[in-house]
Amino acid sequence: MLSAWQVIIITILAFLVPVDKYGMTFGLRWPIIPAFLMGFILGDMQTALYIGGTLQLMSLGVASIGGSSVPEYSTAAIIATTIAVVTGKGMEAGLAIGLPVAMLGVQLDVFAKILNGFVVRTSQNYANKKDFGKMIKILMVGPLITGLTAAIPVFLAISMGPEIVNKILAITPSWFISGLTIAGRVLPAVGIAMLLNYMPVRKYVYYLFLGFFFAAYLGVPILGVTIIGLIASMKYYSENQSKMGVNGTSSDNVANVGGLEDE
Repeated sequence: MLSAWQVIIITILAFLVPVDKYGMTFGLRWPIIPAFLMGFILGDMQTALYIGGTLQLMSLGVASIGGSSVPEYSTAAIIATTIAVVTGKGMEAGLAIGLPVAMLGVQLDVFAKILNGFVVRTSQNYANKKDFGKMIKILMVGPLITGLTAAIPVFLAISMGPEIVNKILAITPSWFISGLTIAGRVLPAVGIAMLLNYMPVRKYVYYLFLGFFFAAYLGVPILGVTIIGLIASMKYYSENQSKMGVNGTSSDNVANVGGLEDE
């Protein structure tokens, strides 16, 4: 059972997630960060990082571009970690509650943007009247509306208590829980595949194969593969910098420019 201070801190953390996404950008928009903080709040870092890492992989390649709304995976990380730790039923139980709230975050985000449109229009009217004091005050309503889109669902989800959550899970069909388990294993791969679409994979495909070889055939842990990748990237960056000219243009580009001038 959560204590009062835990409910308050978790709700505040949830409030800061969407505000951070559109303003502060301290990293709370990435599921692994709020999950890491939840590990301290709930005293179960292993479960928190496991859930946060899974949702982080799910969210790879998903971005809110051009004002579009996407599932709030960070909010899902907060709820899923809380449910998993409080009920003791693991990640699947947490995702059964957390993922639907993440999907609900799409509609809530759209609703918040509509309301904030009125906020901006009102603040613009005050700005035109040179009443900047009221302009600033009305603008502060924007982050409040945005933060509540996550704080309210999280508060309702975690304040219901483990008994109600257990009852919900008890009446949840087994096929639904099994589906979430499969999704928890498949969606990270989908997220990575989406991310690779934005990366120059063909140019560096041998690095991808090398990492797969280390992980699949040599049994190198993911941290070890990460360190190897970091060393390779530092080596590439160092060699690339050495090829740069004084004016910041690579020698290859200088040669190409010279060839164009000769033509």
